[in-house]
Amino acid sequence: MADLMALAEEIVDGSVEVIDMTAPLHANTPILGLPPEFGQTASFELEEISKYDDRGPMWYWNNFRTGEHTGTHFDAPNHWVSGKGLDDVSQVPVRRLIGPAAVIDKTAEVQENPDFCLDIDDIKAWESENGPLPAHGWLIFRTGWSSRGDDPEAFDNADDEGPHTPGATPAAAKYLSEETDILGWGVETVGTDAGGAMNFDQPFPCHSMFMGANKYGLTQLRNADRLPTRGAVIIAAPLPIVTGSGSPCRVIALVDRS
Repeated sequence: MADLMALAEEIVDGSVEVIDMTAPLHANTPILGLPPEFGQTASFELEEISKYDDRGPMWYWNNFRTGEHTGTHFDAPNHWVSGKGLDDVSQVPVRRLIGPAAVIDKTAEVQENPDFCLDIDDIKAWESENGPLPAHGWLIFRTGWSSRGDDPEAFDNADDEGPHTPGATPAAAKYLSEETDILGWGVETVGTDAGGAMNFDQPFPCHSMFMGANKYGLTQLRNADRLPTRGAVIIAAPLPIVTGSGSPCRVIALVDRS
């Protein structure tokens, strides 16, 4: 109890910084577009119910409509066919929404090549320098991509061949899902896989392998540059949508600045 009270006091006095890693949610929030033959997610929409007027003189509120996987969001295991029958977002134990963070920074590589994919050698090199990835923790893949987050076209970065955004190779996804005890994988891009992942020898490896291993995804993160390589704590807070495959969520990092 003393440690918890000390943490609360350190949050208040600023010696533990609270960092919001969440992108604002509005009509221009980038969404994942699929080929036209597939179903599409809905952009975020607000419908005003009342605003201190004759529809409700003392209150302002809205209905909203969007997809589960819009903006900064959480991927539950049942989102992918490999996780069919595993937890929906309402069934994820709350203790598995909180964990230590490890940050792998490939901003320079992505600036040179937007199709850059983290490979198993990159992960092992990080572990050689920083120790094993934290058990019950989040691996945050820092790429600098969130700097494009207010420009949907630049964020999508698509041409006739499709989107060009960073991700992970099948080998890296397999290693992270099978050989580590992390909770999941957090990225700055619209989804957990690279833009070209449909054409990999294992299509969409992060979705397939993470979901199948009962791990999670966090997407469209911001402020990853404010996290240390290790030592932060991540709190992900999706809505507990019954049978839902995911949810927009608020993602918060706690960083010791004392």
